[in-house]
Amino acid sequence: MRIETTARNSALQDFRLDQVGLTGDYHVNAFAKELQYLHSYDVDRLLAGFRENRGLKPKAQKYPGWEDTEIRGHTLGHFLTACSQAYENTRNAALLQKLEYMISELAECQFESGYLSAFPEQLIDNIEQRQPAWVPWYTMHKIIAGLISVYHGTGSRVAYDTVVKLGDWVASRTSRWDEELQAVVLAVEYGGMNDCLYDLYKISGEERHLEAAHKFDELPLFEAIQQGRDILQGKHANTTIPKFLGALKRYLVLGESERFYLEAAQNFWDMVVYHHSYITGGNSESEHFGEPDILNSKRSDITCETCNSYNMLKLTRELFKLTRNVKYSDFYERNYINAILSSQNPETGMTMYFQPMATGYFKIYSSPFEHFWCCTGTGMESFTKLNDSIYFHAGNMLYINQYISSELNWTEQGVKLTQRSAIPESNEVALTVEIGDGRSRPFDLYLRIPYWTAGQIEVKVNGEAIPWKSEEQYIVIDREWRHGDVLMLVLPMKVFISRLPDNQNVVGFQYGPVVLSAALGTEDMTQAATGIMVSVPTRKMLVKDFIIPKGMTPEQWLIDIEHHLIKRGEDLAFELRNTDEDERLVFTPHYRQHRERYGIYWNIVAEDSEELKQHLERARQEKLIKEATLDSVQVGNDQYELEHGIKGEETFGGAWDGLNGRLAHAGGGWFSYKLAIDPEADNLLQVTYFSINHNRVMKIYANGTLLVCERMPPERKREFFTKQYLIPSELLQGLREIEFKFVPEGGLNGIYGVLRTMRPVVR
Repeated sequence: MRIETTARNSALQDFRLDQVGLTGDYHVNAFAKELQYLHSYDVDRLLAGFRENRGLKPKAQKYPGWEDTEIRGHTLGHFLTACSQAYENTRNAALLQKLEYMISELAECQFESGYLSAFPEQLIDNIEQRQPAWVPWYTMHKIIAGLISVYHGTGSRVAYDTVVKLGDWVASRTSRWDEELQAVVLAVEYGGMNDCLYDLYKISGEERHLEAAHKFDELPLFEAIQQGRDILQGKHANTTIPKFLGALKRYLVLGESERFYLEAAQNFWDMVVYHHSYITGGNSESEHFGEPDILNSKRSDITCETCNSYNMLKLTRELFKLTRNVKYSDFYERNYINAILSSQNPETGMTMYFQPMATGYFKIYSSPFEHFWCCTGTGMESFTKLNDSIYFHAGNMLYINQYISSELNWTEQGVKLTQRSAIPESNEVALTVEIGDGRSRPFDLYLRIPYWTAGQIEVKVNGEAIPWKSEEQYIVIDREWRHGDVLMLVLPMKVFISRLPDNQNVVGFQYGPVVLSAALGTEDMTQAATGIMVSVPTRKMLVKDFIIPKGMTPEQWLIDIEHHLIKRGEDLAFELRNTDEDERLVFTPHYRQHRERYGIYWNIVAEDSEELKQHLERARQEKLIKEATLDSVQVGNDQYELEHGIKGEETFGGAWDGLNGRLAHAGGGWFSYKLAIDPEADNLLQVTYFSINHNRVMKIYANGTLLVCERMPPERKREFFTKQYLIPSELLQGLREIEFKFVPEGGLNGIYGVLRTMRPVVR
């Protein structure tokens, strides 16, 4: 097994948030908008569910949206972390007062057992008893992480005592799990429970907290990834990434004896970044990983959940500090700019859930106090720590990883560094050194050589070119620095392309570190819904998502892209040359694209080619199915199942051969969903099965009436198959929805993929 290590022994250290100040207009505004949002919360509304669960009278009404569902309380966990980070940045007295009040309230809401939540412990019981429940351990992770953040950020003893007692409850609960029950619990999203419990062990030193953390380590998953087997297909991405954050944390807390967990985290990172990620650094479609290197065919309106980018940056940051490998800092920059910065509306401060990679959709942002998505919570955290990974240090070595206008107070060396970065507007970065006592100071400066650098790098100190060496893609300057020294760095940029592995002619464009997208207008920007109160964009009109080169083949056009996508004057706007779209499409930095439909990826095809014909036919078929669908539920995805009123006994969800599914045991097991129908038309129920459940029966009831008795094929095969059933018209009369109940006979059985009600497709 290859292990990336560094010739230097110690890991890099980060700087405290209050040691790094952002000074660029875009970043200053992004932080200010987030700070304003945090101050606008009524914390009693966030606390209401906790008081209610403890039998205390709430002081205000609970917030709506996700905060009035089984996942209530998760926002408070994120809010604690975000406020703690904001306080570390600003030392704002109002933030400290808010945190102290919330912690005292939470301590009052804690049960004698240590249990603390806005939902009853019964939801934890439901998971253990294979009953449907919406991710209670995921929410518990947010609460524990938030309490630990407050302790680190403010030194609050109340926060410490509260989280230690809560950790004791977790330890007591998990100590009763045998291997079978542990597997049942870990099959349901549990966030970063191992991650936060290792953090808790670091501050408490209690062995029971360490043992509880181990209970959330999913060893079969870690073993497969550590061995280099990509088994990510069908796995919920934002469930999986935190598991490897926990694996890495185990190594960081316990040391070299746990190197296996470091290897697993490194291999996982490689798999996700090189085989499951788009040009922005984002990953997943409909919240799930697909097959490795199958990305073009998975581009949709619900790609790239923003929580995934948040968690991948956390993993990337720690791996860089351990290894100093430039690939981690390069990816951090890619994802930070093009996914995280891109996720916030700079006018309102609101953030995104999904980031569509399919051409023709648009960005949708959260509402301040109506929805409370998971990505609302991670958004709070992301935009209160925008400054946490620009600089790192070890001894007298200073690493500059990101070229972002900022000020660093390196108190350990008595040095202040001011960075003025014009990237991507221009290719220049200026660094000014100030030394507190006015004396010279020797230290080694490590400046990242970005992957996008195009041409000769220039390094000058006080206006004169100086010699420099490169070490592992870093410019290294070993120098006696004087007060007032100014270093000028020139990093040339150019336009280049990023291809998708499953179609080399589908490309995205980039200039330096920024992904470019083309604005496509504001026609009919209506929204639809998916999951539980999650808004998604619609695309009802025909959107042309291909570009036809003129006078050359697609490959000739792409190879010479610098002469075919041209910068317009001094603006960060790029125009096409030698295509059928020269007069229409203008490409600009995607992170600044907030008001219009857009296209990041484009299919570069020859006119009248077979590929173009196939591309248009696939688009037509997808459009027909979408238009015919009345309602659908992503089977096995808890949020979407809850939105469709899931019920059941002896049932569980998971992923099999890359498709999500829900199974039930024969002899008492069942599950059901409510789906919309159209009483004025023919209605079909479309169900996907798995032939591995061979020679078994699935009975399907529609509002209690047997609709079909489907026997699986007699032969055992590893293949999925889809059936459509006409719903009798007499079952539709006067109704707008039907409850479909699935009851297996003859053995364990289930359904997979997407369950739909739909009209017949007219081809």
